Amino acid sequence: MEAERASIWEVDITSGAHRIFASGLRNPNGLAWEPDSGALWTTVNERDELGSDLVPDYMTAVKDGAFYGWPYSYYGQHVDERVTPQRPDLVARAIAPDYALGPHTASLGLASAAGTTLPDSFAHGMFVGQHGSWNRRPHSGYKVIFVPFTAGKPSGPPVDVLTGFLSAEGNAYGRPVGVALDKQGALLVADDVGNVVWRVTAQH
Repeated sequence: MEAERASIWEVDITSGAHRIFASGLRNPNGLAWEPDSGALWTTVNERDELGSDLVPDYMTAVKDGAFYGWPYSYYGQHVDERVTPQRPDLVARAIAPDYALGPHTASLGLASAAGTTLPDSFAHGMFVGQHGSWNRRPHSGYKVIFVPFTAGKPSGPPVDVLTGFLSAEGNAYGRPVGVALDKQGALLVADDVGNVVWRVTAQH
């Protein structure tokens, strides 16, 4: 296993000094600041080949110095028996993430809703781009969701924002990846199968 991977790094862009901020995150992709708490959040694309319903991808506030389990355990201290040698000392340190996003959704993009001009129901929370499963039946992901927050924490089930990326036969018309807000507060969604960027705005 490569050293110092599966981590989020803190880098001083002036001096080049760097350190691991949090580790044990299999594939952290999206990063966003939550404005009420000031916490850094990430989406993590989790491991495969444990069945259609394991392991949940997730989003979590990233705690300085925390260990999230990879590769020895998932979603806290659920041991991955496939890994040798085992590290029970590290598993004992592993903390559970804050919010499950569903198994094999390939949740990659993350953007805070701060500054959005979408309707008020989208004013506080996070947008998540879900690239979609490649090895699950039925398919999961293939959409953009919104997770509402209250007082800096997730406070309800996810809400579909952009869907319709799968045909009735399960073929992908598109696969959302990155999400961001533009200067007008619209939601931008990069789609690497449709090879387009979607712009989602409020209806006027």
